[in-house]
Amino acid sequence: MNTPATEWRWVQRYAEQFAACDLQAGEAAVLLSEAASSPLITETARLALESMGAAVAEVRMPTPANPGPVPIRSTGASVALAGHRAAIAALSAADFVVDCTAEGLLHAPELGEILSGGPRVLMISAEHPENAERWPHDPALADRVAHGVALLRSAGEMAITSAAGTDLRVDLAGAVTAGSHGWCTDPGTIAHWPGGLVLAFPAAQTVNGTLVLAPGDVNLTFKEYIRDPVSLRIVEDYIVSIDGEGHDAALMESYMASFAEPEAYAVSHVGWGMNPGARWEALAMWDKADLNGTELRAFAGNVVYSTGANETAGRFCRGHFDLPMRNCTVTLDGEAVVEKGRLRADLR
Repeated sequence: MNTPATEWRWVQRYAEQFAACDLQAGEAAVLLSEAASSPLITETARLALESMGAAVAEVRMPTPANPGPVPIRSTGASVALAGHRAAIAALSAADFVVDCTAEGLLHAPELGEILSGGPRVLMISAEHPENAERWPHDPALADRVAHGVALLRSAGEMAITSAAGTDLRVDLAGAVTAGSHGWCTDPGTIAHWPGGLVLAFPAAQTVNGTLVLAPGDVNLTFKEYIRDPVSLRIVEDYIVSIDGEGHDAALMESYMASFAEPEAYAVSHVGWGMNPGARWEALAMWDKADLNGTELRAFAGNVVYSTGANETAGRFCRGHFDLPMRNCTVTLDGEAVVEKGRLRADLR
């Protein structure tokens, strides 16, 4: 798809998602973007806001230079605001914020201050708007995600296993649990779209075991499917070895090492996807510039393991990997919630 301008069907789909966020005519809406934002996404969002009668203002920030040493993508921690007081004030004063920054505000340092003003923030993942056609609004997804979060919150241990060799244990004591279904209606909250994730941000020194990335699993930092198995040994949160015969392991190890940050090797979050409208195959259909990969984090029954910044454990860094995996089993205190890549009946 090389459409240079937005299509009305995409505008309608965006408007449907904004309506799920309880956007009302006359509300103050701020559209946040940066120089690196997709013009197609930004334009589609603006037209959708205007079609609903919102009072729209735009905040467009310059994209800061990347100090290196490597390209950085898909962190969920936009640096575009750079602490800018006036921009933060505009966002915090809004009723509704549409976040179209390249990386998103989910883990940005300014997010707490923005939310303290009471806006509802919808982070639109940097996916080509055509993808939104395949993500119909599913009101029941909110209840299913909430049920998954409740199960996770009441558990003491998460275990992840697979036929490929994964055998990981997560002590959930002190973990922060969260879920996103793709829209938000309460003041001072944020959601990312597409949604459908249940996650734990583990406390320090609580994750141990082996994680094996099998062919067909995904490295979303590189926006590539794994071709050769990669084995990660994890001790007290930190990856202590990366083993594998092919270039996937070597490339991952080199990228992690380039940051010279020990925290880049530590766990950020771990959980599972719950969105039946999200598809594992989507990565194969798009150029990397047209896809962020949130859909692959959210497809139903996947397990996503992420490395890098974890506020719960007091770790902050620039290095980051999101690693969705198929065909895994997830148990909470011994009770399966995902069985060989398939969600339990009460979660689907």
